Amino acid sequence: MRLPIILSIDDDPQVLQAIQHDLRQKYRKQYRILATSSAREALESLTELKKKGEEVALFLSDQRMPDMTGVEFLTEARKVFPNAKRALLTAYSDIDAAVRAINEVQLDYYIAKPWDPPQEKLYPVLDDLLSDWQSNYHPAFDGLKLVGYQFSPASHQLKDFLAGNLFPYQWLDVETNPQAQELLDLYQLTTADLPAVILEDGTVLKQPGLSDVGEKLGLAPTAEHELYDLAIIGAGPSGLAAAVYGGSEGLRTILIDKRAPGGQAGTSSRIENYLGFPSGISGSDLTRRAITQAQRFGVEFLAPQEVVSIESRGQYKDINMADGSKVVTRAIVLSTGVWYNKLENESFNRFTGAGVYYGAATTEAIAFKGKPVYIVGGGNSAGQGAMYLSRTAEHVSICIRKPDLSSSMSQYLIDQINQTPNITVLGCTEVVEALGEGNMECVVLESTDSQERKTVPAVGLFIFIGTKPYTDWIKMDIIKDPKGFIATGRDMARYADFRKVWKQDREPFSLETCSPGIFAAGDVRAGAMNRVASAVGEGAMAVSFVHKYLAES
Repeated sequence: MRLPIILSIDDDPQVLQAIQHDLRQKYRKQYRILATSSAREALESLTELKKKGEEVALFLSDQRMPDMTGVEFLTEARKVFPNAKRALLTAYSDIDAAVRAINEVQLDYYIAKPWDPPQEKLYPVLDDLLSDWQSNYHPAFDGLKLVGYQFSPASHQLKDFLAGNLFPYQWLDVETNPQAQELLDLYQLTTADLPAVILEDGTVLKQPGLSDVGEKLGLAPTAEHELYDLAIIGAGPSGLAAAVYGGSEGLRTILIDKRAPGGQAGTSSRIENYLGFPSGISGSDLTRRAITQAQRFGVEFLAPQEVVSIESRGQYKDINMADGSKVVTRAIVLSTGVWYNKLENESFNRFTGAGVYYGAATTEAIAFKGKPVYIVGGGNSAGQGAMYLSRTAEHVSICIRKPDLSSSMSQYLIDQINQTPNITVLGCTEVVEALGEGNMECVVLESTDSQERKTVPAVGLFIFIGTKPYTDWIKMDIIKDPKGFIATGRDMARYADFRKVWKQDREPFSLETCSPGIFAAGDVRAGAMNRVASAVGEGAMAVSFVHKYLAES
């Protein structure tokens, strides 16, 4: 944590040296002591200090200076650091000006020169001023800041990206947070520049893309090496497990993800049935542990980076990226996972990111404090999302087509929901429309039994209606089932095209696709169990088959 600043100004070098010496003697452990002989230079530096997140506790200024008076300096300095204490160093002849300044510009105190001994004439005054400042001082967030509109899809995308990549940040809604407007004024930004990311060093990114933010925050967009033993596409639980095992077993491994590690599981507010965590673990915490573990074993992580195609050249595979770059590898594990289906409804599309969200969207939960929200879906992810949102929302309503949750949700979650007073399950109910100006304000509910409709207030709608695999981008000859999930191992024998594309003397390894050396693990694979534990197991298994493939090739 940065130390607050005591800034002294005096154009007399001897006086400046003396005050600087006395301040350091007493306060150097609690404050950073800065001194200058030019009031104009000091004033020009204040804005830069503010941008860097510095805090000034006390200004101590001489009254008679050539470029401006001490009172003039303190008046201007107050505009940048309004909470800093202000004291004037005065000769006997300037006491009248100091007294007037107490009334006119809220000067906190004046100190007559000389102040010898400081133990009697300086320190007691400054101790009192600094004690008063400390009692009202609340340290500002020391890190990345994101300024934007709460119901802005672009702001939501950035929040989701920063949270997914485990970057601490402060969200400032320009419509409700006074500090957001202060930052706009400080950096001379307009609302047309939003969302804006303000980095710790004061750099401002206006309406940035995810790759721009990732690069500034140190994420690697391009590969370091020319050839890898193993490339893993998708950093969900199965991809992270494959990375840990690949790295720990000596394979030169690279992990690639278009957004952030964790996948769908990473957005879960609480995973309560994962082995070894009796009180549950959040998806973000599990992701943080896994990515740290993988990087400790030397795994290279590329994000945000989107893979657009794969080309197989015998024992080498080319992975082509959206930005035109390429990764060459000897084996690939596809672990791109699944994502929630979208409701084909114009009103939902209009409010996506502005009240309508797919998945848990835990970054938005605080915005719905004391307000009603609705959930569509009756699976475990919907139940976990409902429990998380119930902490802040006034009321959470779960809309399902079936009469109850018994056929689609784990019993432990049903029990928790039944015991939570601000969660209601609306059986035989569909959400058919979203209404609002700018952002969603209401939803229209329809009974599947009577077709009766009613409009109810709702500021958040979270949709969990089944999943589809992220495989549309794969154009090479990899067999998929009718829903787009990747077929692997012996299961491929059921498909007529298998013998047309599989030309090896051996049978495919378990988890291997019909393209030798390319494996699939986790939810993207046909027949997967859709559990975090099984995805982790498949990621580990895939690496063992990668070893066998590399040994034979």
